[in-house]
Amino acid sequence: MLTADPPSRQVDLLSDGLGLGPNWEIEHSADGRFEIRHRDRGTPYRPTTRPLPWAGLLQRLESDFRAAGVSRARPLPMRWGRDTELTISAVQALDPLLKDGEPYVLRRGYLPQPVVRLTGERDGTGALRDGFLTSFVNISRIEPVTRKAEFTGILDHWLTLLSRIGLHARHITIHGRNAVWQRREVCGLTVHFRHLDLPIGDIVLLWNAADPSCMAVDLGSGLERLAWARTRRPWWELVFDSFATVDVAPDVLDAVRTATILVGNGIAPAARGAGGVVRRILAAVPAGAAPLGVGALVRASHGFWSLTSPMAVPWPEVASVIEREICRRVAAPAASLPTPRSSWSDRT
Repeated sequence: MLTADPPSRQVDLLSDGLGLGPNWEIEHSADGRFEIRHRDRGTPYRPTTRPLPWAGLLQRLESDFRAAGVSRARPLPMRWGRDTELTISAVQALDPLLKDGEPYVLRRGYLPQPVVRLTGERDGTGALRDGFLTSFVNISRIEPVTRKAEFTGILDHWLTLLSRIGLHARHITIHGRNAVWQRREVCGLTVHFRHLDLPIGDIVLLWNAADPSCMAVDLGSGLERLAWARTRRPWWELVFDSFATVDVAPDVLDAVRTATILVGNGIAPAARGAGGVVRRILAAVPAGAAPLGVGALVRASHGFWSLTSPMAVPWPEVASVIEREICRRVAAPAASLPTPRSSWSDRT
């Protein structure tokens, strides 16, 4: 039983090719790193000529999970309040099991979870790099497990699912380091996925540090990154479509998009707490945006977020709240803006 093994043994269980079979080749390095690639990895990749709309890609993912007997779970609330002000990962649904040692989880199965993270990589000017957003849909499968076969089964199904959306195994590299990390109450081992040169997610074996029998698997990717890997379209064009051609900085578009999911879930700008995060995000929007309005972008963003998370506030009201916040900042600039708390579950 996996639950009876100490953490050092749990690491050893991941060093034999992860049970993927003879079509995969594993290489180990002296520092404990490993890389697993398909034996037919030399074949060229041709991006799809038929990109799916967001709703179509989500439907395809849900259908493939459902065919494997994995039910879709409802999204976690955007306002979290434990360790982080906002939901930053679907893995937070496992907090009762992994952090508290309680015999239950808040969600399990397939979870397309909208998340907000302010940790995206930025260039020397402070602008977000391609592939990063302050909010995205975390495509996840989260499951309590007790046996190695469950972990390898989840991994194997994910590779099958990737192939069905056009990301075939021969272009996938699985890599990681054969070592445990620990963040407060939780230990884990992370295995990453890469499609050619593009990181597309990870699968993590997690357990409670005090009680390793409290164990789970967190499989995660980003909806936007999966679409990027499928099509290889320019990143900002992929995410913002026609808005990417407007003479507005991508970080401004990103800020309005993120504010839309937060305000749409009833989190209004405020001096502190979750509302303080909204205020900090909207600080990226220049004052000149208020007179022209943000309605068109809010409407499009609201429609996108509504595909995975029902919105409590209609888009016209969301646009009004955002515009009022921009005007408020012009009238009384904030002396300082709050920094949201981080958590072990933010593995970026």
